[in-house]
Amino acid sequence: MPSSAVRTFTDPDAYFGGIRNLQVDGVVIRRGNFHAEATRIDLHRLWMHRFDEKLPRIMRVTPSGARSLILFPTDPDQAMLANGIEASQEQIVMFGLGWPYYLRSSEGTGWATMSVTPEDLAIASRAIIGRELSPPNFMRRLRPPASSLSRLIKLHEATGHLARITPDILAKPAVARSLEQALLEALVLCVEGGPSERERNVHRQRATVMHRLEETLSTHSEEALYMADLCEAAGVSYWTLRDCCLEYLGMGPKRYLWMRRMNLARRALQTANPHGTTVTEIATNYGFWELGRFSVAYRSLFGESPSAALRRPVEAGHYDTSNQTDLQIP
Repeated sequence: MPSSAVRTFTDPDAYFGGIRNLQVDGVVIRRGNFHAEATRIDLHRLWMHRFDEKLPRIMRVTPSGARSLILFPTDPDQAMLANGIEASQEQIVMFGLGWPYYLRSSEGTGWATMSVTPEDLAIASRAIIGRELSPPNFMRRLRPPASSLSRLIKLHEATGHLARITPDILAKPAVARSLEQALLEALVLCVEGGPSERERNVHRQRATVMHRLEETLSTHSEEALYMADLCEAAGVSYWTLRDCCLEYLGMGPKRYLWMRRMNLARRALQTANPHGTTVTEIATNYGFWELGRFSVAYRSLFGESPSAALRRPVEAGHYDTSNQTDLQIP
């Protein structure tokens, strides 16, 4: 059910404690008579707040983890700093779901927020821009297109005005739904625009790199490949390939290649004739020159020695991880 409320505070602790969905520990950093006004607006899926404060303060904010939150300043003459970085009038700040952050003002200031659940953000963005948006892991500053940000600010201000002047109209479901749809569209276009366009280009480039990497590995599935081979095939430097692998695989390319070569060596050991092949021959075929280290790493990874694997082939694709440990990968 749509609703709204406007409250005034002269006690900073009551003000900090009254900001819902957030755990706020605040400190006023200048003497004076504290005064703040908070406007809360609940539409259907979208929650909004507008705040106006008369003294500078520092707030440590711990989000609930349930809603994706954006913030932008409403006072063009006063700065708001998020984690020490100024949020200007051309920017919005989008926060991660679970990481605390600091909001600091050097004077009294005005600021506004909007929040939706990650699920509702995904639904709205899929409908509006054809792809799902998700909250960032950490705080992110965005510089949306000027037209999108201007529309968002004006809609937010108009909704706050209705909450103050004619809350009964705002409580009507049809009115609330109309405003919510317009606000969600503006929100998505702001979050989707600006630096996220560059991020999409980065992701597209990294996806291309990973596609080239996997094509090379597939083409040479039975061969031991090395870093120079992969960098040449992917058309990028080692550092770019490393960043891509860390993002997509959770490990660097050296470890990925090492793991691949270990699995190739294991397959060769399992399928070789133990009377005509040696562990040394197979290990060196796949680039393992230090046989002692190879044996220790093989046992840690697969739960048996290379010689045992050579003598007793096992079903392809199965290995015991019960004794697996973190390995020092060359």
